[in-house]
Amino acid sequence: MRLTTLFLLFAFATSTSFAQKTSYSVLVYTKNGPGYVHDNISSAVAAIQKLGVEKRFKVDVSDNPGVFEEQNLAKYKVIIFTSTNNDVFDTDIQRLAFRHYIEAGGGFVGVHSVTGTERKWDWFKMMVGETFTWHAKFQPFSVINIDPAHPSLKGVPTKWTKEDECYFGAELYPGIKTLLMHDVSTLDQAQKDLITKHKGIYGRYFPAAWTQHFQGGHIWVTTLGHAKENYQEPVYLNHLWQGINYIAGQVKAIDYSKATSKGRDEGMQF
Repeated sequence: MRLTTLFLLFAFATSTSFAQKTSYSVLVYTKNGPGYVHDNISSAVAAIQKLGVEKRFKVDVSDNPGVFEEQNLAKYKVIIFTSTNNDVFDTDIQRLAFRHYIEAGGGFVGVHSVTGTERKWDWFKMMVGETFTWHAKFQPFSVINIDPAHPSLKGVPTKWTKEDECYFGAELYPGIKTLLMHDVSTLDQAQKDLITKHKGIYGRYFPAAWTQHFQGGHIWVTTLGHAKENYQEPVYLNHLWQGINYIAGQVKAIDYSKATSKGRDEGMQF
């Protein structure tokens, strides 16, 4: 009887410790503005929900911009935009609520076409790290892991041959730290002129995934993840999960006393 009691107490303590260590809430936001909408969104949502069950974090999902209200956002350690595109807010009040969440110390994970989101909002483009210009056709190419010690890159090959879309962007924000890069020399050279045009001043390599601490918030972006099948592929799923968990670990508290901007485009404070 005593051994049984001790075992149950140990099991409870272990379970409680694990839950305390890993338990947090995320919001997966899926709204798209007018234009192209990825068919991978439902697959990405299902994958993140499954990760939530396996890794013990809570997942809320919405395509309603009405969720962008400060008190509501304060519930989440991470807001995830998965393959969002074009304008995804209805009002500047919602945009300011999101900006305040970041300034208050919130976390953000952007997946795949997130760089094509809110293309007319300068603050958002800096927060994400760039704005989308073009992608090469879906094909196998090489992605290079240049920071294998980073928590979001454990298990990602140094040279990852992946079938995906190679994304290019403009207005790259200097504050980002690149984690993965596209080896554009491995792309199909039938699109050579377009590749040369869109890689701009970059040479053989172009950023593919990055992180940054931005205006109080914590940001992680991967441009990979075009195909629905990616969200069942172990290496990619592990990369995505580790990115989410890394950002959740950076978020200590949501403190709106630190959110001082008065408008969505108010000047930055450095």
